[in-house]
Amino acid sequence: MEYNFREIEKKWHEYWIANKVYKVEKNTDKPKYYVLDMFPYPSGAGLHVGHPLGYIASDIYSRYKRLQGFNVLHPMGYDAYGLPAEQYAIQTGQHPEVTTKKNIARYREQMDKIGFSYDWNREIRTCDPEYYKWTQWAFIQMFNSYYCNDKKQARPISELVAAFEQSGTEGLNVACSEELHFTAGEWKAKNDKEKQEILLNYRIAYRGETMVNWCAALGTVLANDEVVNGVSERGGYPVEQKIMRQWCLRVSAYAQRLLDGLETIDWTD
Repeated sequence: MEYNFREIEKKWHEYWIANKVYKVEKNTDKPKYYVLDMFPYPSGAGLHVGHPLGYIASDIYSRYKRLQGFNVLHPMGYDAYGLPAEQYAIQTGQHPEVTTKKNIARYREQMDKIGFSYDWNREIRTCDPEYYKWTQWAFIQMFNSYYCNDKKQARPISELVAAFEQSGTEGLNVACSEELHFTAGEWKAKNDKEKQEILLNYRIAYRGETMVNWCAALGTVLANDEVVNGVSERGGYPVEQKIMRQWCLRVSAYAQRLLDGLETIDWTD
């Protein structure tokens, strides 16, 4: 008997989609299991071999856990922002929203042909306003917070302002860019602009002077892995090191908490 894989796979793909076989509902009778893949950047070239290489492995494991009785959440999404989308839009004169949606449709078609067990009802696109409104919300929370070393947590910036008004920097043990010393009287004597500049020294999200990889041709700052032998990986344009004022996150304030947290997770040596 001939194995007509085109006919058989088409039939079952349609069945899985029509019957929402992999849709995940809340079920307290089953233990929960979460399998997350790295979200791809949807380029016009479609999936490359590295994508399904990893996705097939995690899909096998997802199916294995389902057969063990777990309620498995296995979503997929698209890391759809970034320099490639921006540059492609500039080169072709097309709005990135148009090309990104077209590329996502191409990726979805290819992944459906492979037959992954994703719950597509939970698809995430980082370029979707319903998604990035939360990254903006998170930024605002960090901007309006400082890190208290004594309590080992982020606290509202308003608490820090109240402390300045009462006793200046005396007795403070907080994360900062540089150690400042002033009295309550000196704080109150400063104007609003000066106060805001001082608060940037303590905010978790702050503007600071940092050395960056600047590519004038691309009009953007590049990460170290986007620079190869002094030129941009994309386009081969010259890259120079320069000091630039940009937004930073005070991640180092959480260093000890992150180290301590390693003792609380189930992870191999």
